[in-house]
Amino acid sequence: MSFAETVVFAVGALIAVGTLLAAIQTVVVPRAERSLLIRFVYVGMRHLFSLVARRRKSYEAKDAVLARYAPTTLMLLPMVWATGVIYGFSMMFWALDVRPYREALVLSGSSLTTLGFRDTEDLVSLVLSIGEALIGLGIVALLISFLPLMYMAFSARESAVARLEIRAGTPPTPEAMIILAHETGGLENMGETWTEWEHWFIHIEETHQTYPALAFFRSVRSDRSWVVAAGCILDTAAIMLSTVAVPHSPATPFMIRAGYVALRNIADFFAIEYDPDPKDISPITVRRHEFYDTYEALRSAGVPVVEDRERAWLGFAGWRVNYDNCLVGLASITSAPPGKWSTDRPSPYHRLPLFYRPLRRPLPPLLRQLRRRGFGPGRRK
Repeated sequence: MSFAETVVFAVGALIAVGTLLAAIQTVVVPRAERSLLIRFVYVGMRHLFSLVARRRKSYEAKDAVLARYAPTTLMLLPMVWATGVIYGFSMMFWALDVRPYREALVLSGSSLTTLGFRDTEDLVSLVLSIGEALIGLGIVALLISFLPLMYMAFSARESAVARLEIRAGTPPTPEAMIILAHETGGLENMGETWTEWEHWFIHIEETHQTYPALAFFRSVRSDRSWVVAAGCILDTAAIMLSTVAVPHSPATPFMIRAGYVALRNIADFFAIEYDPDPKDISPITVRRHEFYDTYEALRSAGVPVVEDRERAWLGFAGWRVNYDNCLVGLASITSAPPGKWSTDRPSPYHRLPLFYRPLRRPLPPLLRQLRRRGFGPGRRK
């Protein structure tokens, strides 16, 4: 091969291998791997579906459009993988003297699809053709195994979201859940509920990091959302610990911890910023008067509440600060339906960024003091 043909062969091999690695990162690797190719597909399709959804007047019509975003993009991925492999191998075939380029492209497509309507007599080209055919079979096998796993994870997530409607209404609210538990005599016996939701948060943390596209799979009904459900159950537990004057289950704080750890890990993939070590007095998006309204609603319904309303607010805010930014950010980028203290909050995260931006974590107090005094990187005394 000449120098130019060697360069073309190397570029084609890089394209084919890069595409194959993107497929493996998406389907096989059990963690949130970041692939620029896959991110480009998801972000591009998201902008397209958002453009169409903005033209719809009602939320139900917008939800119907956005509900097709994740499944459509998911089915588009094998086509993107196949296109990248075909294009990469066609360059390698061309470098091996399969001319003109149209014949190299047809040979590559014939090899990947295993249709065999094109053949070659060159040994190296024949070996490449067999290798590409095996890659094509592998992509099909990945797709066959990938889709059932996605929908099993989706079904397990949504079953808990549907059950929450029975306890907290639609859209679910913390006061509705607490008042119903009080009226049915189960206010002091919610330990099983917290344990169930602790397991749910562990499940979504695992599945939504492995398959981040699950975050955009919408519920079977337009008024349900996994993000709104997560916010409701976390706020309910926070109000129980801070405001309701009954003995608390030891499982309550563990469920809250499982919840904010799960939301933080999912938010990391989407570059949603949050303070990993917030203070109790850090600001939250829920306002004091909004919490007071909930406090009065509980007291009016006969729920035993603590007498010190200010102390109850500080206790609730101290729990909420752990998941506030993550919850509001995820509700925004997933275009979740109306939900109390989740989708009705302002958020800077309205669309997925094309390029992943490293998170800017707040500096420890000592480093912040040094920065203010002129020390540290980027500053000179």
